[in-house]
Amino acid sequence: MSIGNNDTNVEFKEETLMKKQYVSLLAIMVAVSGFLFSCGDKMNKNTGALEFDSIQVNETAHLFGDTAKPACNLTINFAYPVKSTDNKLKDSLNSYFIYPVKASDELLKDTLNKYFISACFGEKYIGENPKEVVKQYTEAYIREYRRDLEPMYLEDEKDKKDESSIGAWYSYYKGIESHVQLYEKNLLVYRIDYNEYTGGAHGIYMTTFLNMDLGLMRPLRLDDVFVGEYQEPLTDLIWNQLMADNEAKTRAELEDMGYGSTGEIAPTENFYLDKDGVTFYYNVYDITPYAMGPVTVSIPFQMLEHMLGSNPVVGELKN
Repeated sequence: MSIGNNDTNVEFKEETLMKKQYVSLLAIMVAVSGFLFSCGDKMNKNTGALEFDSIQVNETAHLFGDTAKPACNLTINFAYPVKSTDNKLKDSLNSYFIYPVKASDELLKDTLNKYFISACFGEKYIGENPKEVVKQYTEAYIREYRRDLEPMYLEDEKDKKDESSIGAWYSYYKGIESHVQLYEKNLLVYRIDYNEYTGGAHGIYMTTFLNMDLGLMRPLRLDDVFVGEYQEPLTDLIWNQLMADNEAKTRAELEDMGYGSTGEIAPTENFYLDKDGVTFYYNVYDITPYAMGPVTVSIPFQMLEHMLGSNPVVGELKN
């Protein structure tokens, strides 16, 4: 079996995989946030009370255990809160971002662990200790890499002209890295970067954002930020900003550049807030081909005033 797959098929598989991962992640976040914080109670706390640390994994394993052979590499770097003057706040954030290390309600802790484990590692790990899950996940990644690729490698090795002609195709990697992008009063913007290579012309990568309302203890969605029939006018603003950013006079010019060729240009739930406004983040394949990279569209609050709601987090950012 040859590793030299058709590049078009590889790119299609990568695009499909990325979109499935992205949609699945957002769906899980929305569903869990609705379950965890459906009561809508605001918490009294001192903002700025959180301190953060990170959990890191960097594991490399070679085919056949031979360092002369290609290898896979798994890296994980999770940022998580480790100290707070409000234990409930700290435990809730730990549950959402990493795993709950402390919680007064064991049932809630177990439920949150199930969510996190399912979202990050798969349903088969539900019920295990989080640290054990990471260990098992790492072992499984290496085991599956060797199981799937060693037979293929042996077959390709028979016909190789030199090691470099096939080595790169078998050098897999996967990375998950997170950090706090913004921590301002009642808002914490949490960024997660993913990248993965499983053979082919190039790897895949994506970035997602959580805009955590530390008062309501849930991520903000577009409906929390905007009011009324905002979809159409917000879409127009995004198009207009893209045209300004690319010095295009019409939407047709943007389309000729590649914008909108892989997906509809519309407001995305993958956005982040800052003091200047709202930035929509489109991963590769969302609205453009892979070669164009991710696209960011930043719209200042001044241009959004007519559609902004009364969300206090947004109000604090603007002041």
